[in-house]
Amino acid sequence: MKLPNQFYRPLAIGAPAPLREPPVKVERMIHFVPPHLEKFRAKVPELVKQVDVVLGNLEDAIPADAKEAARAGFIEMAKATDFGSTGLWTRMNALNSPWALDDMIEIVGAVGSKLDVVMLPKVEGPWDIAYLDQLLAQLEARHSVTKPILIHAILETAEGVKNVDAIASASPRMHGISLGPADLAASRAMKTTRVGGGHPDYKVIADAEPGQGPRASFQQDLWHYTIAKMVDACASAGIKAFYGPFGDFSDAPACEAQFRNAFLLGCAGAWSLHPSQIAIAKKVFSPDPQEVAFAKRVLDAMPDGTGAVMIDGRMQDDATWKQCKVVVDLAKQVAAKDADLARIYGF
Repeated sequence: MKLPNQFYRPLAIGAPAPLREPPVKVERMIHFVPPHLEKFRAKVPELVKQVDVVLGNLEDAIPADAKEAARAGFIEMAKATDFGSTGLWTRMNALNSPWALDDMIEIVGAVGSKLDVVMLPKVEGPWDIAYLDQLLAQLEARHSVTKPILIHAILETAEGVKNVDAIASASPRMHGISLGPADLAASRAMKTTRVGGGHPDYKVIADAEPGQGPRASFQQDLWHYTIAKMVDACASAGIKAFYGPFGDFSDAPACEAQFRNAFLLGCAGAWSLHPSQIAIAKKVFSPDPQEVAFAKRVLDAMPDGTGAVMIDGRMQDDATWKQCKVVVDLAKQVAAKDADLARIYGF
């Protein structure tokens, strides 16, 4: 076990000191780009203006014979683009793959100073984070990278879910954790072929009554338990939780519902795999203006956050003040990035 006085020490001579606090950034959508395809790379300069994070994907959905082309394409994309305040991430290949080591060696060597976050798939325990943590420190030192590259884990195996608390607190490089529902479903032997979202057979049914016709049924959320467990692990470690992919691009209402469930449970954002999902994520993970207006009224009525007041017939006290502060703080962060929402929020 690493002792507390060692936790924030660089893991390689010459590597940048780990961050004591994660950077405060709006990351409502992590937009995936397949960098082996030139037509998608060409859209990145315009995409940077629309999204909070651009991620060059090297793992799932990239054919085996295109892995090296994807890596080279990501490096080309990173060098050619001014990302400004938009995050630049990559999803590397899994640590048990033949491409993972070269992903990091080549990318950090070429564009390590521009790279914000490495998304690590199929994380099963803190040992996976420790390996990448050490490797990144060595590469940062070798290539004189001055700011630490952060790690974002994907929760997509039963083992990972079991160890999520240890994963969240494994390193000061930890940026956050995303739910990977498709691989997780396979790992658990769940009987669904959907990528995220609900399932019509996962439901509760109303009690039977004499003479009653068809009984009402209500679809449930397959991912509620896992998202809540992930959010608790991330919140206690001071990092962010994210919903991952929603695979049915033709069903915008279902995508919005899944994103909103995750937002209400405490997630900071979600993945967007298709341009149509960018607007959905932006809408869902930006606080509702009416909620912001009400939260501001509560904070104004209780400047020091103590006591109790009545607003619109509802009691507000210390606990609800904290809830309202979460909403207002997020609205301020979003407003700093989005001028239109700043006007709507009144900031």
